[in-house]
Amino acid sequence: MTATVPADSAPAAESATDAAAAPQPAPGATPPRAPLVARAAAELVGTSALVAVVVGSGIQATKLTDDVALQLLANSTATVFGLGVLILLLGPVSGAHFNPAVTLAEWWTAHRGGAGVTARELGVYVPSQIVGAIAGAILADAMFGQPLVKWSTHDRSAGNLLLGEVVATAGLILLIFGLARTDRLRFAPVAVASYIGAAYWFTPSTSFANPAVTIGRAFTDTFAGIAPASVPGFVAMQLIGAVVGLALAAVIFMRGKTDNGTPAA
Repeated sequence: MTATVPADSAPAAESATDAAAAPQPAPGATPPRAPLVARAAAELVGTSALVAVVVGSGIQATKLTDDVALQLLANSTATVFGLGVLILLLGPVSGAHFNPAVTLAEWWTAHRGGAGVTARELGVYVPSQIVGAIAGAILADAMFGQPLVKWSTHDRSAGNLLLGEVVATAGLILLIFGLARTDRLRFAPVAVASYIGAAYWFTPSTSFANPAVTIGRAFTDTFAGIAPASVPGFVAMQLIGAVVGLALAAVIFMRGKTDNGTPAA
């Protein structure tokens, strides 16, 4: 005895057959990337929001207390929570770099044959991050009734502060690429935010670790500001730190080889 399909259900059966025959994505396959304009918008908005959190919480802290330790505690706490939320929200769109040092490091790894951003994406991400950082500082000033653009007078040119930026940025890059190489980037929102929060306290520079954020913070003469004359030194040290972080990641997370000499998966 053979089963038969009623005539009125034949089209549905054919549709089901066609759907089953259509190519399906492999389990765990990387989802399609968002359009470049969406990723650029995510980097601009994310960096803007991050700077608004840093600058705004600094202004709020100075309004509430004259104790510098409490001001830094409030500023760092707000940054930890804000950064974690932004990475969680925008990471699936752009990778949530919000940082030219991270984008440059990813471009370098892609240039060397690894995963990362292309030169075209680099050329879009970095300007978006810088524009976003400046916009975030202006937004924070506007929310708290400060002059929209007033160059910071907070000098940060001392040598120990510059060393702190090398250390802070190297640690950030090591963390991000270490998570990537051990397939644990899902922990980035907590791990990266926690590291930045800690680095606020264990580095004398309070861990800018970000060229775009550094540029943006020059536009506000408030607690979180940095004098324009101090910006080039900070950015240079951050780029050096990124190189150090990449080198440390390459050594510490060096991939082993199988018995036949091929790289291990």
